[in-house]
Amino acid sequence: MGDENPATKRACIDMEYSLRPRITKFLLKKIDGECCGDFSCFHFDVDLKRKWVWISEKTPRECIKKILPDFDIEINGSVVPSVA
Repeated sequence: MGDENPATKRACIDMEYSLRPRITKFLLKKIDGECCGDFSCFHFDVDLKRKWVWISEKTPRECIKKILPDFDIEINGSVVPSVA
């Protein structure tokens, strides 16, 4: 977050608090303990302007496979693949 604009910082915080419970609930439904039970292996990138969440390539490939394509539909509302 290179932009130190207070409005941008606030928007980032608001978006994080909006996304965190949705992503957590989604992961709880999809992951049955096979991929790092505490979700620490999942990484996401967020485009604040487009309000789009990408599954980061830092996330292990086997974990990405378990949550696609449902992640795109449930979190982003689209079937466009969202792996960074």
